[in-house]
Amino acid sequence: MAGERWPILVVSGVVPEGGCKVGDEVNGPALPTKADRLFGPDPSGLDESPRGMVVLVIVGMIVGLLSGMFGIGGGTVIVPALVWLGLSQRHAAATSMLAIVPTSISGVISYAHNGNVDWIAAVLLFAGMFAGGQLGSWLLSRLPELVLRWVFVVFLIFVTVNQVIFTPSRDQRISMSVATGIGLVLLGVVIGILAGLLGIGGGALAVPALSMLFGASDLIARGTSLLAMFPNSITTSVANMKRKLVHIKAGLIIGIIAALTTPFGTWIAGAVSPRVGSIMFACYLGMLLVRSLFVAIRATRAS
Repeated sequence: MAGERWPILVVSGVVPEGGCKVGDEVNGPALPTKADRLFGPDPSGLDESPRGMVVLVIVGMIVGLLSGMFGIGGGTVIVPALVWLGLSQRHAAATSMLAIVPTSISGVISYAHNGNVDWIAAVLLFAGMFAGGQLGSWLLSRLPELVLRWVFVVFLIFVTVNQVIFTPSRDQRISMSVATGIGLVLLGVVIGILAGLLGIGGGALAVPALSMLFGASDLIARGTSLLAMFPNSITTSVANMKRKLVHIKAGLIIGIIAALTTPFGTWIAGAVSPRVGSIMFACYLGMLLVRSLFVAIRATRAS
């Protein structure tokens, strides 16, 4: 009708003068658009080509083996791999936490089947990790990328040194007391902050701490660590998804593949001696430390 302005939808890929694009309106109000998932679209930047998908599958297989062998979530592998595939350090860390959910479930089942889980210690550890994880997730959305890289390097140095100088026993258990319970909660707070900040499950810190500070055997420390990180990875992932930091597809691909290979890693952990297991873990962390240090130095110079 005369005098009225009718909306014209741009349905081609050609962007007209003025900046409109596919789905925009000319001379009319914008139509509401529906998000493609509950917490919004995946963060952009990830290489989703066939090559990228193959890398995600390989990373999942490696993570599953390491999780079963060492009682870790695998963030020390997942985060650098996702950064290499194009995600920022922030989004890689958040996506890693989602991948740890199915990985830790599989590991807990494998360790619990052989009686190598301290359920009470895991609950206390998670209580602290829950609070710390929320703080870590909050910091993750605010700290600069360069700070995150250097925190990751310092964390790796600490864990590697501990693996070299300490050999856990295989026949000890956690002796529970009031002081032990308080200590487990405080340890959980520290682990939760690092988990939310670095995108790790926290096992690389929890396993040596449970053995050195609380007298757990190497296998019980690993099984208990995986049980504690399971609910923490869920709560932290929910917080990260609400902040739209998680690449859901990548996290699920890595996590599901890892869950399938974790039982084999658990079998390896029981087949080797505690000292051999510590040396293997230290060698892996040492290689990762060299790479992470190189990347952090390069990023510092570039900034």
